Amino acid sequence: MAQQPNRVPAAETYDVIVVGFGGAGACAAIAAAEAGASVLVLERSYGGGSTAHSGGVVYAGGGTDVQREAGVPDSPDEMFAYLKHEAQGVVSDETLRSFVEGSPRMIDWLREQDLTFQGSLCDYKTSYPTNRHYLYYSGNELTAEARAVAEPAARGHRVHAKNFTGAVFFARLRDSAIRKGVTVRPLADVRRLLIEDGHVVGVEYEAPEKGRGPGRWHEKLAEVAGKMTIYYRPAGDRLSRLSDVARRRHTQVYRARARGGVVLATGGFGFDKEMIRQHAPRYAGLNALGPGGENGSAVKLGSQAGAATGRMDSISGWRFIAPPSAFMETIVVDGDGRRFANEQLYGATMTKPLMEERGGRGFVIADAATWRKARAQIRTQAAFFQVPQLAYVFSRFGHRKADTLERLARICRIDPAGLIGAAAEHDAAIAAGEPDAHGKSDEFRHALGAGPYYAVDISPVASRVFYPLPFITLGGLVVDERTGETVHEGGAPVSGLYAAGRAAVGICSNSYVSGLSLADAVFSGRRAGDHAARAARSAAAAGGQKEETP
Repeated sequence: MAQQPNRVPAAETYDVIVVGFGGAGACAAIAAAEAGASVLVLERSYGGGSTAHSGGVVYAGGGTDVQREAGVPDSPDEMFAYLKHEAQGVVSDETLRSFVEGSPRMIDWLREQDLTFQGSLCDYKTSYPTNRHYLYYSGNELTAEARAVAEPAARGHRVHAKNFTGAVFFARLRDSAIRKGVTVRPLADVRRLLIEDGHVVGVEYEAPEKGRGPGRWHEKLAEVAGKMTIYYRPAGDRLSRLSDVARRRHTQVYRARARGGVVLATGGFGFDKEMIRQHAPRYAGLNALGPGGENGSAVKLGSQAGAATGRMDSISGWRFIAPPSAFMETIVVDGDGRRFANEQLYGATMTKPLMEERGGRGFVIADAATWRKARAQIRTQAAFFQVPQLAYVFSRFGHRKADTLERLARICRIDPAGLIGAAAEHDAAIAAGEPDAHGKSDEFRHALGAGPYYAVDISPVASRVFYPLPFITLGGLVVDERTGETVHEGGAPVSGLYAAGRAAVGICSNSYVSGLSLADAVFSGRRAGDHAARAARSAAAAGGQKEETP
């Protein structure tokens, strides 16, 4: 059982305390340590979070050496123009320019943490490449709308390892942090901020006594629970509850003080169902993507100090139709049979109108030739995790088939007149040489040919097991973009409290494309860790911080 507050051990003091040990937390810890700070990391589980279960893609450009190796021309101006188009003012131009101009150096910095990248360019559009490719178009750069503002360039830098490379991404950062002297305390659940005279000076947390943790078996259980939460949520939830019960056994309350500041890097809030119902009710019936730890703890802790939140309704739902790339030559319609998006769009971008404008009903419509082409692409384009989903789509359970569009519409309960009209309008524009109504590039435009015709239901209720539609949250605590320090509603800083990664509003909080969240985690984590370390030096120079009497 947890120890009573009057028996709390004396507080340890560090320069910087980081809460959460995923991508952003690891980068904050490394940056603070590189700046000469003593750093304590408090992690509720064993580290990694969603970063370790991600694809390990970092959005970088402006002329990285990886791009040059692949023969991909790019410049900071082109990258800035494209990201400004995606971000739509979610961060200032000054911040976006800083991110872009520091992008090549970010890749160099990650290499210093023992990460490797490679310029094997993917020659087809996909949501995630196979193990043959490590640089790809990970966003909407190739769409006509994006081409109008910037020359496209491949900027998805995938960590060089097999399959999902997020585990390698985090492991190298974790090892680097430890080599730099960072103290990592696993199974530490931060419950309260310590606030004195409006300044955040530390945290109170629950953790097992040192040397009395559950043991190695518990770490394995937590790892399995995280994976099952991603691939089969009911089993993951049960295992997570068992893991949490074991974690809480023999815990007691501790306090730790920070001379420079506390960095919150605990991820988003997708696993807090009440917060999702409050801020993003359209997604309340879906499952968040991740291993289960993103329960909004940063927002809840920040509220104790009066920190403001922003973009809490910004959600990235993940319904990808490519690979196979031939599916971008289809048309995607809603329940009324009307096209509602550019089929070439990055999956998360296309999902937004599906969920927020079309009631969550959508279908991919393909003719016979495109269907055959798409099926043949599975062998060369599908990454390991995409094979089961595509096997389902091309099985007799994963699609509907009919000789005519009218018959297909009736089978799928789509308005027949709407579908026939949308197909005719789509084909007429191609025949007349007119631009696509939704901005699809000509290379992906294909008039519907002869039947039979096929429909794939991309609604979130289509198949929760074989064809799920998960989501991540993009909003969080509002920060001063120069420092990473959180702010009050009026804009004044919350002294001593920082936020990074998906715990904060950042570069990807308006529109998510693959790699932008990890890149923002590196950018914002380093910013917060470095500034908190400098604040600690300033405090030391001013005479230090008084010690707390437990």
